[in-house]
This record gives sequence, C-alpha cells and structure tokens, in this order.
Amino acid sequence: MPTTIEQIKSSARIDAPIERVWKAITTPSEIKQWFFGVETEGDWRAGGELVHRGDYQGKPYIDKGTILEFEPPRRLVHTHWSDVSGKPDAPGNYQQVEWDLVEQDGGTELTITERNLPSDAAAETSEQAWKAALGSLKELLER
Repeated sequence: MPTTIEQIKSSARIDAPIERVWKAITTPSEIKQWFFGVETEGDWRAGGELVHRGDYQGKPYIDKGTILEFEPPRRLVHTHWSDVSGKPDAPGNYQQVEWDLVEQDGGTELTITERNLPSDAAAETSEQAWKAALGSLKELLER
C-alpha cells in the first residue's frame, strides 16, 4: 500500500506589500499570469468552491476544492483534488493547501504547506510545481 506523505512546505520572500501578494493569489486574472496559465473560479469565502482549469502536458485538467479558511490578507486554506492524480474524486484523495502570508521588512514571506500527498512522487512533483509557481509570482510582483 502506498504511503501518504504528511506534508511539504514551499516558501518565497517577495518584495511587495502583503495586500499586493494577497491580491495576486486571490484574483483570477492575476492567478492566470503566474500559476501555469490556469483559469480560476473562486467563491472567495470559507465554504466556497475553488476550481482551476488548465492544460498539463497537452491534456486538459481540472483541479478543485473547497475553501476552509479565508482570512485576508494573511491566510487561505483550501482542499485540492486533481483529475490528473488518477485517484477517484473522494474525500480521502484531497490534499489540504495552506497559504500563509507574513509581513517582513516591507515585503512578504509566503509559505505554502500541502498535506496528505499520496506518494513520494506526488510530493516531488508538487514541490517542483510550487517552486516554479512561486518564482513566477515573485517575478510578477517585483517587476
């Protein structure tokens, strides 16, 4: 039986005010610019739905989840499931993603924690994706 990875953490120091970083992670037109070109639909409140649609290796995919915590501009927590995972859309197959923003010397430290990853391979893929996404977000906001 495959083991579930407890959690991974990714973070970036962004030279932009916390409110600006928050806007970039919760505004669909901005998310598209730094998060792999996805189309995002979000009901930005606790209990609201969050959906990303995009293409991965030439194939369309859908990621979805529910927002668990929404505390502007400091914390966003949501569940996440992707049809790319090959796993059924069932509660046990959802990850939990936490976005924590902390003001720091005129900039923002953004830390993303992802829990309940299904395997080492999924954790490695996720770590690489977060590194790329955070790099794009930092580049967008520091221009």
